[in-house]
Amino acid sequence: MTQSYETTEPSHVLTMEEITNLTEEGGKPADTLMNVVALIATRFRTDVCSAYLLEPDRSNLVLAATLGLHPRCIGTLRMPIDEGLTGLVAELVLPVAVEDVTNHPRFKYFKESGEEVYHSFLGVPLIDRGILQGVLVVQTKDPREFREREIRMLAEAANQVAPVVSEARTLDRFIAPAQERLWSVAHNLSWCWDYDCISLFRDLNPTRWWQLNQNPIALLNEIPLGELERRATELGLHSRINYVYRRQQEYLKADRTWGSMNAGVLRPRPVAYFSAEFGLHESLPIYSGGLGVLAGDHIKSASDLGIPLIGIGLFYGQGYFRQYLDQKGWQREEYLRTDVDQLPMELAIGKKGEPVVVEIQTRGGSIRAKVWRVQVGRCTLLLLDSNVQGNAPEDLDLTSRLYGGDGRTRIRQELLLGIGGYRALKAMGISPGVLHLNEGHSGFAVLEAIRDRMHEEGLDFDTAAHEIPREVIFTTHTPVPAGHDRFHSDLIEEHLGPLREQLGISHERLMGFGREHPNDLHEPFCMTVLGLLLSRRSNAVSSLHGEVSRAMWKGLYPGKPEDAVPIGHITNGVHVPSWLAPQMSRLYDRHLGVGWQGKTSWLRTWEPIENLDDGELWETHLSLKAQLIDFVRRRAREQAERRGEPEETLHRLSKVLSPDALTIGFARRFATYKRANLILADIHRLASMVNDPKRPVQFLFAGKAHPHDEPGKMVLQQIAELMRDSKFGDKFVFIENYDINVGRYLVQGVDVWLNNPRRPLEASGTSGQKVVLNGGLNLSVLDGWWAEAYDGLNGFAIGNGRTHSNMDVHDSRDGEDLYRVLHEEVIPLYYQRDKDGLPRGWITRMKRTIRTLGWRFSADRMVMDYTRNCYVPAAGGTSSEMKLHS
Repeated sequence: MTQSYETTEPSHVLTMEEITNLTEEGGKPADTLMNVVALIATRFRTDVCSAYLLEPDRSNLVLAATLGLHPRCIGTLRMPIDEGLTGLVAELVLPVAVEDVTNHPRFKYFKESGEEVYHSFLGVPLIDRGILQGVLVVQTKDPREFREREIRMLAEAANQVAPVVSEARTLDRFIAPAQERLWSVAHNLSWCWDYDCISLFRDLNPTRWWQLNQNPIALLNEIPLGELERRATELGLHSRINYVYRRQQEYLKADRTWGSMNAGVLRPRPVAYFSAEFGLHESLPIYSGGLGVLAGDHIKSASDLGIPLIGIGLFYGQGYFRQYLDQKGWQREEYLRTDVDQLPMELAIGKKGEPVVVEIQTRGGSIRAKVWRVQVGRCTLLLLDSNVQGNAPEDLDLTSRLYGGDGRTRIRQELLLGIGGYRALKAMGISPGVLHLNEGHSGFAVLEAIRDRMHEEGLDFDTAAHEIPREVIFTTHTPVPAGHDRFHSDLIEEHLGPLREQLGISHERLMGFGREHPNDLHEPFCMTVLGLLLSRRSNAVSSLHGEVSRAMWKGLYPGKPEDAVPIGHITNGVHVPSWLAPQMSRLYDRHLGVGWQGKTSWLRTWEPIENLDDGELWETHLSLKAQLIDFVRRRAREQAERRGEPEETLHRLSKVLSPDALTIGFARRFATYKRANLILADIHRLASMVNDPKRPVQFLFAGKAHPHDEPGKMVLQQIAELMRDSKFGDKFVFIENYDINVGRYLVQGVDVWLNNPRRPLEASGTSGQKVVLNGGLNLSVLDGWWAEAYDGLNGFAIGNGRTHSNMDVHDSRDGEDLYRVLHEEVIPLYYQRDKDGLPRGWITRMKRTIRTLGWRFSADRMVMDYTRNCYVPAAGGTSSEMKLHS
């Protein structure tokens, strides 16, 4: 039966005000188009509204946004303009209205879109400044005669929308071949937190994608250009390539960001963020663990927020190390040189148009380094590399390994990081407005900044040393003494003597900047002390860590009570797009509203979590758990094959773990204070727990011990040997070579994340925060971030936050409480199911942990805190700040 559109009386379908509002909600043209088609479909009372963009070759149209057709076709459904009714609109540059498309000679439907059920068609051209940009289409299931007024109204709506379409297409104006666009996407690490990009590279060759450690540069290097074009054509990837390229360009060029509104003062003089390691992706192995991954998440969120920030680090040609276990479960280390040609890096170019090379004079000669440039979204990362001609033999490999070598190697690395990093910025014409030292490793940068200020402004040391700390932020990350680098007096003079002379100060005065007791001539130079004394703003990384740090360093501030020690805290967070599983992201897309990804630090963004269907959330979690178990089985078998294990062992490991069992994960650095073996305190109780036929429990472990940490290796061996014990073999698995990829599987798939360090030695910790995003529950000592996060209902706590001066008593108490919480709280709640087989009480905690913690512990919130409380004030960008009279 033919329908008409009699009931529509308004003189417009969309107003400019509504377009502006939709633009603000979406932020990017691609997102705005999705909002627009949804609104038009509602106003026009149609089953479908779609926007097609004319590709830069002006011969094809690609589906850019739709409500009604299959969403998976966005960016992939591509049609020549000489085919179909949509193409006819583009050919004629006139509206086309058809009551029943099956009767039209140009009728052609694309089965993958699901449009075969729709009969009526109305398409109008999208024209901006006289140039055709695309086609706007509405469709209905029932035949409908579109009247002249209705056609005019849709044409008016198209006129309003056309500028948005034009903006989206502008990025495609100069079309590049598919391979050029793929290379462009691959050379900016923003791809690694965009699932559309990841899935595109994976689909080019899934097997090689995994074998190459998910490295798109390595993958593209393997595929000849002709072969790449052939695969893209066969797999229908051209439109997807254009889509991810356009999305990335929109992201990079967006100027309506949180940073543009709140941190404009940083644009001419950006933040220089120094860190000894950056954990951005497993294919760029210049990190060892939490500190590096935190730095990686920091720079990613700075990019998302639009904070002008430049990272400075070192390029480790052999990374940290690849870990494997021998037949006895003992950790062995393997160092492999990274192929620079397989990484998204290029040499940094200086003001004179030549590659940047920095040079630092020491008493024994100079150390030189070239500088690599890596694009991380809107931010830049500079990495110094000592493997350059002209260096002494000992310095050619100076930056080859992270945390390798002795004190002499360490101080020379830190000389490059701090002094060399600052000089690299200046060589590129960059004058930072803020120096953020992520741990003490880069503390020498402040001394170089003082020297530079003295030279530029003709100041004496005391004046420059008073001014520069106003621009310095120092973040301390550990209360463990071994985490604070200390150097003997002779090493300091050997490496900083020439700089000291330029500063015009004595050796003992320089040493005083690194001593808790400046007059103690035997005290070594501490990099943390340097950072604290030469920064106006310093912070710990959790509330409890702030208390510990103030007590730890109160001797630096004689006469001040402990509470007045000037060390605050900004609790760490995690980069949501990097750690959230795609399945969970799609679930959130349906429930958290348009643009939720840009509002992860907002409390109200997460409130709709309570409305999630219990079954839907649980099934999503189970799918991630199954994915984890499949990964663990493959890795366990591969590990055993490398060790030459018998076939029966390989067969057993290929079936290890059960998807029905409560799965507990523990993955972190194997330092003894993190107590990976606390769960082994009562081996008989543990065996009883994991082998309970009704309520079984299974454990996954991963982590590296420092190559020189023999006690840490012994703890690791204890865990690994349980895989050979018949009482535990199928319930305990150790995954070798813990990295970002392994971590991603674990935090997305476990039921429970176990964390039991000796309080208060965990400064913050972030792995448990990644678990939160994916619906896992934390079982943790009240230390670090969990001490301020736990509310009694959003996870589980080990102990009550009390400690004991006797370490054995401390460990015994926590071990006993760990077993108690598992037996009395965790296990019963997990296995308490209703008639539908759902653990309703457990799911209630899942929802609460996501809702109460997701916003608080996002890296966006963390970087916003740094920006408001540190960066903008340090750069002199506050509009009001009053000092109180003492």
